[in-house]
Amino acid sequence: MALIGQGALILALLLAIYAAFAGLFAGLGRDRRFMTSARNALWAIFALVVIADAIFLYAIFTHDFSFTVVADTTSRSLPIGYMFTAWWGSQAGSLLLWVTILAGFSLLALRATHRALGELQPWLIMILALIGAFFLVLLVVPASPFVTQLAPVDGVGLNPSLQNPYMAIHPPALYLGYVGLAIPFALAMAAMIAGRTDARWLVASRRWTLAAWGFLGIGMLLGSHWAYTEVGWGGFWAWDPVENAALMPWLVATAFLHSVMVQERKGMLKVWNICLISGAFALSIFGTFLTRSGILSSIHAFVSTNIGWYFVVAFVAIIGGSFVLILWRLPLLKADQRIESLVSREATFLFNNLLLVGIAFAVLWGVIFPLVTEAFGSVRETVSTPFYEFFVIVFGLPLLLLMGLGPLIAWRRASLKQLQRSFLYPLAAGLVAGGVMIGFGLGSSWPGVAAGSVCAFVTVTVLSEFVRGAAARRSIHGENWLLALSRLIGRNRRRYGGYIVHLGVILFVIGAVGSSAYETQAEGLLKPGDSLKVGSNVLTFEGVERTRGPNFVARAAVLDVTSDGSNLGTLKPAKRSYLREQTTSNEVAIRTTLTGGDLFIILDGIRGDGAVKIKAFYKPVVALLWIAGFFFVGGVLLCVWPDQREARRILRRYAEEPLPGEA
Repeated sequence: MALIGQGALILALLLAIYAAFAGLFAGLGRDRRFMTSARNALWAIFALVVIADAIFLYAIFTHDFSFTVVADTTSRSLPIGYMFTAWWGSQAGSLLLWVTILAGFSLLALRATHRALGELQPWLIMILALIGAFFLVLLVVPASPFVTQLAPVDGVGLNPSLQNPYMAIHPPALYLGYVGLAIPFALAMAAMIAGRTDARWLVASRRWTLAAWGFLGIGMLLGSHWAYTEVGWGGFWAWDPVENAALMPWLVATAFLHSVMVQERKGMLKVWNICLISGAFALSIFGTFLTRSGILSSIHAFVSTNIGWYFVVAFVAIIGGSFVLILWRLPLLKADQRIESLVSREATFLFNNLLLVGIAFAVLWGVIFPLVTEAFGSVRETVSTPFYEFFVIVFGLPLLLLMGLGPLIAWRRASLKQLQRSFLYPLAAGLVAGGVMIGFGLGSSWPGVAAGSVCAFVTVTVLSEFVRGAAARRSIHGENWLLALSRLIGRNRRRYGGYIVHLGVILFVIGAVGSSAYETQAEGLLKPGDSLKVGSNVLTFEGVERTRGPNFVARAAVLDVTSDGSNLGTLKPAKRSYLREQTTSNEVAIRTTLTGGDLFIILDGIRGDGAVKIKAFYKPVVALLWIAGFFFVGGVLLCVWPDQREARRILRRYAEEPLPGEA
């Protein structure tokens, strides 16, 4: 079975190399035979990779420990629900999943662009085949999932931190985002090679970018919830290098999604958009390097191997190739118009882009700073959380403000009268929100007050867009409010889906700032009968409870919780000892209140005399972080949902425009 799996990957690699050359010949000679052959090769690659997947999963579920990866990541006592998690719990398995997604996405991209961008397809196949060949080289040479050994009686087991329901979704969501960025990147490069540098490639790539961006966002949010509930340190984002690895391409892709609107409407920022999508994909490769090289310490990273330097070569090739193509096609990338005023919607989009890229660069510098200091000195130095928080505040608050300014400012040039009329109510809402926060004693954190004021400003701005649009439909069509609102959103899904995402961002910011700036914490060593107060909650320690799970033994501290004399029940933070894995994990206890705050308790240690060390936090409004995820998902789905009216409108617009070089 291992030989068949390895043979399937080797054959897939050879076919990927062939598809790249066939695509090249089809593009140069416009030969349909090469084009058909290249397309068939991609189908064959997908089939071979699926065969490799089936063999690998069969080995996992049948406990075939002669496969080294299976022995290293599973055991006979591992619950069946985490067997799939073991697929991407290893370096080789995660790369196999990556290649599977890429092969499937490549076929979907060819189908989606068959009619509108037929002239780009040979180059699209070439680029996607080269990307696929790179990952297949990794699977064939340094990280094969089909390496065998003398089978042990039982496997080592899966890392306990991965034995969590969120780990069944979080890594695949990130991989869908990382791999998804390959499609718009390939479309951009194909358009450059073919000399078709108008906005057609943007139209084709926008939905792909939205989907990839959405998966990255969902993956990071699920990872945050995993860290919050599983890692047991009291937070949801630690600015870990691998966390940052997902954040950087997401930020740059966010800038791209805003910037493409300017190119579609005004024909500006063409070079900038090519740079953004190339940078987003390059950063996804860089993030993969961080995860797999072991060059930086991270709880998310795989063990240190020499595989990371393959990704360095790929990163350099992507950046260098993009730069060469931009220089080559620079005459075709001239802007059709110029920004006429700094007080215009296109200017706000540009400022938005600069701030997003600024945050991404600050995060990148924080990630590589230890490597730079080690290269130029003898000691590796790192940056801490305050470094990142400084740039998030300095760049993030203006970025939030621009979220509210953009919808209120007209294209080309905004008049003073229009600005006064548009900003009156949002500005008043922001000032009132800041005053209310100070009045309720929340003025101890100026970033918290500033964020609250700006969030109120943006919320009123976004909601006013829905109200104005629905009111206009009511006056024209005589519809009731609900019908008018639903039809308003349905007829412009991209715009109002974006507004819903913005509302999700606002909720996330409020949850993040509120839970960190205004949290209460306490810790203590408790014997049975002792109490610990955190906020208005009193925790009384009753004793230690022992339980047994399918592959672990747990000891939990039983804590009665009261607040203002009312009994709120029992919480049981625990420590689990995994027998086969020979390691322990924290299992935090969380109680969410009606106001959205969390009572968060960590069992920090158990003494021999029965006393326990407890850390307790009260985190106000932290539930808004997770509620924000529903807004984010809903907005993204609305944006990517096919809209035939918009498609016809875009096709008519570009059908009337000559292609570059044909005017």
